[in-house]
Amino acid sequence: MIIDRNEYVEQLLTKCWNGKVKIVTGIRRSGKSFLLSTLFKNRLIEKGVQERDFVEVALDRKTDIKYRNPNLLYDYIIESTRDTDRKFYVLIDEIQLSYKVKNENVDESLVPEEDRELLYTTFYDILNDLMARPNLDVYVTGSNSKMLSKDIVTNFRDRGSEIKVYPLSFAEYLSVAQMEKADALEEYLMYGGMPLTILEPDEKEKRKYLQGLFSNVYIKDIVERYNLKDDNILSALVDALSSSVGSLTNPNKLANTAGTLMGKSPSHNTVKNYLDYVEDAFLFQSAKRWDVKGRKYFDKIQKYYAMDLGLRNARLNFRQQERSHLMENMIYNDLIRRGYSVDVGIVELTRVIDGKRKLSQYEIDFVVNVGNSKVYIQSALNVDTPEKKAQETFSLRNTGDFFRKIVVLDGSRKLWTDEDGVMYVGVIPFLLEDVLAEVIG
Repeated sequence: MIIDRNEYVEQLLTKCWNGKVKIVTGIRRSGKSFLLSTLFKNRLIEKGVQERDFVEVALDRKTDIKYRNPNLLYDYIIESTRDTDRKFYVLIDEIQLSYKVKNENVDESLVPEEDRELLYTTFYDILNDLMARPNLDVYVTGSNSKMLSKDIVTNFRDRGSEIKVYPLSFAEYLSVAQMEKADALEEYLMYGGMPLTILEPDEKEKRKYLQGLFSNVYIKDIVERYNLKDDNILSALVDALSSSVGSLTNPNKLANTAGTLMGKSPSHNTVKNYLDYVEDAFLFQSAKRWDVKGRKYFDKIQKYYAMDLGLRNARLNFRQQERSHLMENMIYNDLIRRGYSVDVGIVELTRVIDGKRKLSQYEIDFVVNVGNSKVYIQSALNVDTPEKKAQETFSLRNTGDFFRKIVVLDGSRKLWTDEDGVMYVGVIPFLLEDVLAEVIG
C-alpha cells in the first residue's frame, strides 16, 4: 500500500532548480525518505526525467556507508555527474550521518582557537559546492540525535528551501484507511498519523510500535544529542506535556508537575531548555497567547500540542482520552500543516459580578493570522443547548472587531452561519476541505 502524499510532492516540484538545497525536515518516521526517494522521484520520471539523471545516496545503508566521509561523498557525486551538458537530481538521505573530516593541508598553528571548526570539512561544505553547480539540483533529508533538521536549515539560511513533513493528515489517513469517515476519525484520534501505524492491522502491534518510537527513538535521540546524564527529567517533562495538551502552562508549572512525577522538582531553566529540546525534535509544538484587544503577546504562558496524537496517547499508555483536548490538538496540527500562523487568543473583559467590577480573561482556542486579517476558531464538542452555545461563543462575540469567527464541532455538519455571523462546521469537513480558505474567500 502506497500513501500518496501529493501535497509534499507538489511543494518539492515547485522548488525544483531554484538554486537552493532542498531540505526535507520533520519528526522521525514521518516518511521523509519515502517521500524523496520514491514519491518525488516517481513523479519526476512521469514528467520525463530518466533514471540515469538521478544520483542517490542513502547514508543509513551499509552499501553507502563509506560516503559518510564528506570528501568521498563529494568525489562520488562529482564523478557521477561529469557530463555537464546533462541535468542531475542529487538525492541524499540521512545527511546528518556524514561526519566531519580534518583538512590535512592546513597549518593548525595559524588557526585561532575560535575558528578551529574551520579545520574540518563537513557536509555543509560539500553541499554548498554542489549547490553552486548549474547542472545539479540537490535534495537532502536529515533528522536525528546527531544533527536535527533545524540545524541544517539554520546553517543554510537563505541558501536552503525547507519542506516540513508532518505525520499523515486526516485526509491522507482516510485515503487509505478503508473505513467510513466517522470510524476513521476515531482511529485517527487514538493512533494518530505515523505512516507505519496505519499499515499495521493489529492493534497490539500499533501500540507497541508507537510506544517503542517514543522510548527507543525520540527520547534516546535527545539524550544523545544533548549529552544528558539520564532521561529522568526529560521523561517526566514529556509525560507532563502529554497530559496537558491544549492547557495553558509555563516552565514553572511544568517543573512542578514533573517534580511530582520524579519526587523532586527540576529548575526553571532546566525545564526551559528541555522544552526547546522536545520542540526541536518535533515532538511538541508551542502556541503563544495573543491579547486580542490589547494586540500584544503575553509572556511566559503558552500552550503545547503533540505533533502526533498516537504518540501522545502511547506515551500515556492510551489513558487520558479527553475528546475535547484531542480534537483541539488535531485542529491545531491541521492548521499548522496547512501553513497557517496560529496563536491562542485571550479576550480581556471587565464585568460587574456581585456588584463589583472584575477583569476576566476568556479564551479563543485559535487566532489564525492571514496577512493583515485574522480568523478566530473555537473547538467545541457541541452547541446543543442555548446555554452551551452562549458559553462556547462568548469570547468570539466580545473581540470588538469584525474578523471571521468559526466554531468547529464534533461530527460531520456542513458549514452554516447563525444570525450573528458566527460560522459552525463539523470537524470532519473542516479537516477534509480547506474551510478556512473558503471562509477567507
